[in-house]
Amino acid sequence: MSLPSTLAPIRNQATALATRAHVPFSNRPTAAVLLLDDGQWIPGVRVESASYSLTIPALLNAYTTAVTWGRSADVVAFVLSRPFRREERLYVEELPHGPYKAYADDAWLRGRWTDDGARAPFGDPFSPFLEGPVREPARGVRDARRTAGHAYVPASSFHVGAMFELEDDRLVPGVNVEHPDWARILCAERNALGTVCSYDAAPARRLFLSCAEDPEGTPCGACRQVLIEHFPEAELWMDRHDDPPEQTPLSALLPGSFRGRALLNDD
Repeated sequence: MSLPSTLAPIRNQATALATRAHVPFSNRPTAAVLLLDDGQWIPGVRVESASYSLTIPALLNAYTTAVTWGRSADVVAFVLSRPFRREERLYVEELPHGPYKAYADDAWLRGRWTDDGARAPFGDPFSPFLEGPVREPARGVRDARRTAGHAYVPASSFHVGAMFELEDDRLVPGVNVEHPDWARILCAERNALGTVCSYDAAPARRLFLSCAEDPEGTPCGACRQVLIEHFPEAELWMDRHDDPPEQTPLSALLPGSFRGRALLNDD
Protein backbone atom coordinates (compact mmCIF):
# COMPACT_ATOMS: atom_id res chain seq x y z
CA MET A 1 0.00 0.00 0.00
CA SER A 2 1.33 3.45 -0.88
CA LEU A 3 2.16 5.94 1.84
CA PRO A 4 -0.67 8.34 0.86
CA SER A 5 -3.14 5.44 1.07
CA THR A 6 -1.73 4.44 4.46
CA LEU A 7 -2.08 7.98 5.78
CA ALA A 8 -5.65 8.47 4.54
CA PRO A 9 -7.44 6.67 7.42
CA ILE A 10 -5.19 8.41 9.95
CA ARG A 11 -6.11 11.79 8.50
CA ASN A 12 -9.77 10.85 8.56
CA GLN A 13 -9.48 9.84 12.19
CA ALA A 14 -7.81 13.11 13.13
CA THR A 15 -10.62 15.04 11.47
CA ALA A 16 -13.26 13.01 13.30
CA LEU A 17 -11.54 13.43 16.67
CA ALA A 18 -11.63 17.22 16.43
CA THR A 19 -15.19 17.13 17.76
CA ARG A 20 -13.78 16.10 21.14
CA ALA A 21 -11.70 19.27 21.48
CA HIS A 22 -12.59 21.64 24.32
CA VAL A 23 -12.43 25.04 22.61
CA PRO A 24 -15.02 27.36 24.21
CA PHE A 25 -12.83 30.43 23.71
CA SER A 26 -11.59 30.02 20.13
CA ASN A 27 -14.12 27.64 18.56
CA ARG A 28 -11.16 26.25 16.60
CA PRO A 29 -11.00 22.52 17.32
CA THR A 30 -7.79 20.64 16.64
CA ALA A 31 -6.97 16.96 17.00
CA ALA A 32 -3.83 14.87 16.63
CA VAL A 33 -3.25 11.19 15.98
CA LEU A 34 0.04 9.56 16.99
CA LEU A 35 0.61 6.28 15.18
CA LEU A 36 2.63 3.61 17.00
CA ASP A 37 4.85 1.10 15.24
CA ASP A 38 2.40 -1.74 15.91
CA GLY A 39 -0.50 0.09 14.22
CA GLN A 40 -2.19 1.28 17.41
CA TRP A 41 -2.79 5.01 17.74
CA ILE A 42 -3.14 7.63 20.44
CA PRO A 43 -5.51 10.61 20.12
CA GLY A 44 -4.96 14.12 21.39
CA VAL A 45 -7.28 17.12 21.30
CA ARG A 46 -6.89 20.79 22.05
CA VAL A 47 -8.02 21.62 25.59
CA GLU A 48 -8.38 25.34 26.17
CA SER A 49 -8.10 27.19 29.47
CA ALA A 50 -9.61 30.51 30.49
CA SER A 51 -5.99 31.40 31.18
CA TYR A 52 -5.03 31.14 27.51
CA SER A 53 -1.36 30.27 28.01
CA LEU A 54 -2.37 27.10 29.90
CA THR A 55 -4.16 25.64 26.86
CA ILE A 56 -3.03 22.08 26.09
CA PRO A 57 -2.26 21.72 22.35
CA ALA A 58 -3.53 18.57 20.64
CA LEU A 59 -0.07 17.36 19.63
CA LEU A 60 1.40 17.77 23.11
CA ASN A 61 -1.70 16.17 24.62
CA ALA A 62 -1.28 13.00 22.57
CA TYR A 63 2.49 12.77 22.98
CA THR A 64 2.40 13.07 26.77
CA THR A 65 -0.10 10.21 26.88
CA ALA A 66 2.44 8.11 24.96
CA VAL A 67 5.17 9.02 27.47
CA THR A 68 2.97 8.04 30.41
CA TRP A 69 2.58 4.54 29.00
CA GLY A 70 6.21 4.11 27.93
CA ARG A 71 5.30 4.26 24.23
CA SER A 72 7.03 7.48 23.14
CA ALA A 73 9.85 5.56 21.43
CA ASP A 74 7.22 3.72 19.35
CA VAL A 75 5.69 6.80 17.72
CA VAL A 76 6.25 6.67 13.97
CA ALA A 77 3.83 9.33 12.73
CA PHE A 78 2.21 12.55 13.92
CA VAL A 79 -0.89 13.63 12.00
CA LEU A 80 -2.96 16.75 12.71
CA SER A 81 -6.48 17.67 11.65
CA ARG A 82 -4.98 20.80 10.06
CA PRO A 83 -1.52 21.88 8.86
CA PHE A 84 1.30 22.02 11.40
CA ARG A 85 2.17 25.43 12.77
CA ARG A 86 5.72 26.59 13.38
CA GLU A 87 5.64 25.87 17.11
CA GLU A 88 4.34 22.34 16.45
CA ARG A 89 7.09 21.65 13.95
CA LEU A 90 9.67 22.81 16.46
CA TYR A 91 8.12 20.65 19.16
CA VAL A 92 8.40 17.48 17.06
CA GLU A 93 11.91 18.30 15.84
CA GLU A 94 13.22 18.29 19.41
CA LEU A 95 11.63 15.07 20.64
CA PRO A 96 14.15 12.48 21.87
CA HIS A 97 13.22 9.54 19.61
CA GLY A 98 13.50 11.22 16.22
CA PRO A 99 14.45 12.42 13.83
CA TYR A 100 10.96 13.07 12.51
CA LYS A 101 10.60 14.80 9.18
CA ALA A 102 7.74 16.58 7.45
CA TYR A 103 6.02 14.41 4.85
CA ALA A 104 3.12 16.80 4.25
CA ASP A 105 1.84 19.96 5.87
CA ASP A 106 -0.28 17.87 8.27
CA ALA A 107 2.02 14.87 8.83
CA TRP A 108 5.48 14.24 10.29
CA LEU A 109 7.00 10.77 9.99
CA ARG A 110 9.98 8.87 11.33
CA GLY A 111 12.64 6.87 9.55
CA ARG A 112 11.87 3.45 8.08
CA TRP A 113 8.13 3.92 8.43
CA THR A 114 8.20 5.82 5.15
CA ASP A 115 9.62 2.77 3.31
CA ASP A 116 7.26 0.36 1.56
CA GLY A 117 6.84 -2.86 3.52
CA ALA A 118 7.91 -1.34 6.85
CA ARG A 119 4.49 -0.22 8.02
CA ALA A 120 1.94 -1.91 10.26
CA PRO A 121 -1.67 -1.26 9.19
CA PHE A 122 -3.70 1.40 10.95
CA GLY A 123 -5.41 -0.45 13.78
CA ASP A 124 -7.27 0.15 17.02
CA PRO A 125 -6.79 3.00 19.46
CA PHE A 126 -4.38 2.44 22.32
CA SER A 127 -6.24 2.18 25.64
CA PRO A 128 -4.93 4.45 28.44
CA PHE A 129 -7.26 3.04 31.10
CA LEU A 130 -6.59 0.95 34.19
CA GLU A 131 -9.30 -0.94 36.04
CA GLY A 132 -10.82 0.51 39.20
CA PRO A 133 -12.44 1.39 41.45
CA VAL A 134 -9.97 2.47 44.12
CA ARG A 135 -11.23 0.98 47.38
CA GLU A 136 -8.77 2.81 49.62
CA PRO A 137 -7.17 6.22 48.90
CA ALA A 138 -3.79 4.82 49.94
CA ARG A 139 -3.99 2.41 47.00
CA GLY A 140 -4.66 5.27 44.58
CA VAL A 141 -1.69 7.16 45.94
CA ARG A 142 0.52 4.08 45.56
CA ASP A 143 -0.61 3.73 41.94
CA ALA A 144 0.24 7.39 41.30
CA ARG A 145 3.66 6.85 42.94
CA ARG A 146 4.39 3.92 40.63
CA THR A 147 3.21 5.90 37.64
CA ALA A 148 5.69 8.67 38.49
CA GLY A 149 8.46 6.31 37.42
CA HIS A 150 7.47 6.92 33.78
CA ALA A 151 7.98 10.69 34.01
CA TYR A 152 10.36 12.19 31.44
CA VAL A 153 12.31 14.75 33.47
CA PRO A 154 15.90 15.12 32.15
CA ALA A 155 16.13 18.74 33.35
CA SER A 156 14.61 18.56 36.83
CA SER A 157 14.77 14.89 37.89
CA PHE A 158 11.48 15.68 39.68
CA HIS A 159 9.12 12.75 39.11
CA VAL A 160 5.38 13.28 39.46
CA GLY A 161 2.58 10.81 38.89
CA ALA A 162 -1.16 11.49 38.76
CA MET A 163 -4.12 9.14 38.56
CA PHE A 164 -7.69 10.19 37.83
CA GLU A 165 -10.50 7.94 39.00
CA LEU A 166 -13.47 8.42 36.68
CA GLU A 167 -17.15 8.13 37.52
CA ASP A 168 -17.25 4.82 35.62
CA ASP A 169 -14.47 3.47 37.93
CA ARG A 170 -11.72 3.46 35.30
CA LEU A 171 -8.34 5.05 36.08
CA VAL A 172 -6.33 7.39 33.84
CA PRO A 173 -2.65 8.00 34.66
CA GLY A 174 -0.41 10.92 33.78
CA VAL A 175 3.22 11.96 34.37
CA ASN A 176 5.15 15.18 33.97
CA VAL A 177 6.87 15.43 30.58
CA GLU A 178 9.70 17.89 29.99
CA HIS A 179 10.85 19.33 26.67
CA PRO A 180 13.85 21.48 25.66
CA ASP A 181 11.34 24.31 25.14
CA TRP A 182 10.20 24.82 28.72
CA ALA A 183 6.99 26.48 27.52
CA ARG A 184 6.02 23.01 26.20
CA ILE A 185 6.48 21.14 29.50
CA LEU A 186 3.31 19.49 30.80
CA CYS A 187 2.63 18.52 34.41
CA ALA A 188 1.28 15.11 35.40
CA GLU A 189 -2.13 16.42 36.43
CA ARG A 190 -2.77 18.22 33.14
CA ASN A 191 -1.35 15.27 31.20
CA ALA A 192 -3.94 12.96 32.78
CA LEU A 193 -6.70 15.54 32.32
CA GLY A 194 -5.83 15.93 28.64
CA THR A 195 -6.01 12.17 28.19
CA VAL A 196 -9.47 12.09 29.75
CA CYS A 197 -10.62 14.73 27.25
CA SER A 198 -8.95 13.09 24.25
CA TYR A 199 -10.70 9.80 24.92
CA ASP A 200 -14.02 11.50 25.68
CA ALA A 201 -14.08 9.64 28.98
CA ALA A 202 -16.43 10.00 31.94
CA PRO A 203 -15.94 12.88 34.37
CA ALA A 204 -13.43 12.45 37.18
CA ARG A 205 -14.43 12.05 40.82
CA ARG A 206 -10.97 11.73 42.41
CA LEU A 207 -7.38 12.60 41.60
CA PHE A 208 -4.44 10.87 43.26
CA LEU A 209 -1.10 12.69 43.14
CA SER A 210 2.45 11.68 44.09
CA CYS A 211 5.60 13.80 43.99
CA ALA A 212 8.33 11.21 44.38
CA GLU A 213 10.96 13.70 45.60
CA ASP A 214 8.69 15.87 47.75
CA PRO A 215 6.45 14.54 50.56
CA GLU A 216 4.80 17.98 50.76
CA GLY A 217 4.12 18.29 47.03
CA THR A 218 0.89 19.87 45.79
CA PRO A 219 -0.38 20.88 42.32
CA CYS A 220 1.33 23.95 40.85
CA GLY A 221 -0.71 27.08 40.16
CA ALA A 222 -1.14 26.21 36.47
CA CYS A 223 -2.57 22.79 37.28
CA ARG A 224 -4.86 24.24 39.95
CA GLN A 225 -6.37 26.62 37.41
CA VAL A 226 -7.00 23.93 34.78
CA LEU A 227 -8.20 21.30 37.24
CA ILE A 228 -10.77 23.64 38.73
CA GLU A 229 -12.03 24.62 35.28
CA HIS A 230 -12.72 20.99 34.37
CA PHE A 231 -13.35 18.99 37.55
CA PRO A 232 -14.16 21.41 40.39
CA GLU A 233 -16.19 18.81 42.32
CA ALA A 234 -13.47 16.14 42.38
CA GLU A 235 -11.42 15.19 45.45
CA LEU A 236 -7.63 15.38 45.52
CA TRP A 237 -5.57 12.88 47.49
CA MET A 238 -1.88 13.75 47.86
CA ASP A 239 0.98 11.39 48.68
CA ARG A 240 2.64 12.24 51.99
CA HIS A 241 5.14 9.38 51.77
CA ASP A 242 5.45 7.89 55.28
CA ASP A 243 2.34 9.70 56.53
CA PRO A 244 -1.29 9.05 55.50
CA PRO A 245 -2.46 10.72 52.25
CA GLU A 246 -3.83 14.24 52.55
CA GLN A 247 -7.27 15.00 51.10
CA THR A 248 -8.81 18.25 49.86
CA PRO A 249 -11.53 19.16 47.35
CA LEU A 250 -10.10 20.56 44.14
CA SER A 251 -12.39 23.56 44.54
CA ALA A 252 -10.41 24.60 47.64
CA LEU A 253 -7.09 24.77 45.81
CA LEU A 254 -7.59 28.13 44.12
CA PRO A 255 -10.19 30.41 45.74
CA GLY A 256 -11.51 33.00 43.31
CA SER A 257 -10.12 31.14 40.29
CA PHE A 258 -10.52 32.83 36.91
CA ARG A 259 -13.32 31.32 34.82
CA GLY A 260 -13.18 33.64 31.79
CA ARG A 261 -16.94 33.69 31.23
CA ALA A 262 -16.76 37.04 29.48
CA LEU A 263 -14.28 35.52 27.02
CA LEU A 264 -16.49 32.68 25.83
CA ASN A 265 -16.98 32.55 22.08
CA ASP A 266 -20.63 31.80 21.45
CA ASP A 267 -20.48 32.05 17.65
